[in-house]
Amino acid sequence: MKRAEILNITESILEKAGFQQSQRCASRPSCFDLAAHKKKQLAFIKVYANIGNVSAKDASELQKISQCFSATPIIIGEKTRRKPLEDDTVYARYDIYAITTKTLEDVVLHEVLPLVEAGPGGYYIELDGNLVRKRRQELELSVGKLAEMMGISRRTLYGYERGMAKASVSTAYKLEWILGVPVAQFIDMFQFTPKNTDFFITARRIIIKHHLLQTVFRKFTQFNFRIAHTRRAPFDFIAQCSEKELKIIGGVADKKERNIDQRTEEIISVGKIINAQPVFITDGEKIPNNNIPLIHREDLAKMQGLEEFIAQL
Repeated sequence: MKRAEILNITESILEKAGFQQSQRCASRPSCFDLAAHKKKQLAFIKVYANIGNVSAKDASELQKISQCFSATPIIIGEKTRRKPLEDDTVYARYDIYAITTKTLEDVVLHEVLPLVEAGPGGYYIELDGNLVRKRRQELELSVGKLAEMMGISRRTLYGYERGMAKASVSTAYKLEWILGVPVAQFIDMFQFTPKNTDFFITARRIIIKHHLLQTVFRKFTQFNFRIAHTRRAPFDFIAQCSEKELKIIGGVADKKERNIDQRTEEIISVGKIINAQPVFITDGEKIPNNNIPLIHREDLAKMQGLEEFIAQL
């Protein structure tokens, strides 16, 4: 299945499930194809025909953007290297969950969460360690006795009970059969969050070759914004001001850029989904869209405080 077809199927599934979706982000290379939102579920989604093609740089950028908006990064694909992906199974690429369109459909349309996670050497299941220990004690089984019945070591069983190890699929099913209760834990992708890394730049860390963007960053830090540079997205930066509970996705206009109209529409569209204010900072270039605030570099430089900037939005 080609990437375009997978993307079409993904959008169709999300639409049927009642998700609001942004436009596809295709004006320039992007680490995500679209943003999707439904109630408390917010996700940035990237589609690959082969998830083996996920790059470390794109994954890192996708994590950065997702973390800035408390969203879930999700990769959709149909195969890895030469093997098809299994349905009802989650894979991981650089700490981002990857699933098939069928798994996505089960999760968002039928509320059926996957149990199995693919890992090095096989497929594994996360166990409810507290429930394993409680049920073992109810059945008056010692750690040694249950381990013997399972054909595993005491140390392995301790790992299960303390949440320090995942079980193979066959081991998990055998454990459930012996204990008589389901002890496997479902995987809720929308509860999955990237590593807690601070991607925002402080005034002392502004090292950007793009002169206009550097000016924007210095001014925004003066306004007490936390700001992050994005290289693989329709927007060029993310800015947050906790004082005003304001989140901004912004672009800087480049005279050589040919897809500025499309990129502007994508920024506006994504902003609506993630509840962020879009803005464009220019050196005089015209942006033919009245739905996005346009601030000239010189006007930005003259602003004395946060309130003056907000008045322009």
